[in-house]
Amino acid sequence: MQRASNPSLASVWRALVWVAASLLALPSGAGQVQVAVAANFTAPMKRIAEAFEKDTGHQAVLSYGATGKLYAQITNGAPFDVFLAADEATPARLGKEGVAVPGSRLTYATGRLVLWSANPALVDDKAAVLVRNNFKHLAIAAPKLAPYGAAALETLTQIGVLPALQPKLVIGESIGQTFSMVSTGNAELGFVAMSQVFEDGKLKTGSAWVVPANLHGPLKQDAVLLARGKSNPAALQLTAFLKSAQARAIMNSFGYE
Repeated sequence: MQRASNPSLASVWRALVWVAASLLALPSGAGQVQVAVAANFTAPMKRIAEAFEKDTGHQAVLSYGATGKLYAQITNGAPFDVFLAADEATPARLGKEGVAVPGSRLTYATGRLVLWSANPALVDDKAAVLVRNNFKHLAIAAPKLAPYGAAALETLTQIGVLPALQPKLVIGESIGQTFSMVSTGNAELGFVAMSQVFEDGKLKTGSAWVVPANLHGPLKQDAVLLARGKSNPAALQLTAFLKSAQARAIMNSFGYE
């Protein structure tokens, strides 16, 4: 039996050169920033994090959840540097409580609420399905934890169907869980974030009604630099990157204003 030959010196040298080149290609001073992100902003933030790392070399480590739940984690010492909320009030509250860096709060996006079903024939552009009431479950995010859930309740109240539909409401902990309920068929329809079902101005699947903005309060979403991140260069650069044309183009593609 013939013994396998050892790699040639030339092959070893090429491998060492490749490794060295790869190490040199890494940006100097690259760091990490721990980011708490409202669940509605999951898809665009993944894209923004990729663009941020490509542009700066810094890595954004993302954790998603309902704004209220993330607030509780932050005030209980969770190691986040930056917080992207689904409202204005929560970052402002963190500022008053001394948990956020003064003057760092910014409105990074304004979201849109959508009534959505995985069934392509269920929801029309006037949301007549809510009046027909011919379904078993309507999913919304927890109003006390998720601003999109509060906006959903406000919408149902404004169009006068909340009393009839109240027994059919099923509550998700976050807008992400609400989307899962509808996408899996556990609820026939639900109120979700536009960014979850639209991309580049087009509905990805199912059927939807984009809720007119006058049926609920504006879904202005603020970001804030947390005290833990004030000396982290990656955190400082991320808050600046959120205002860049590149980040805004990504947000716009998911329906954020």
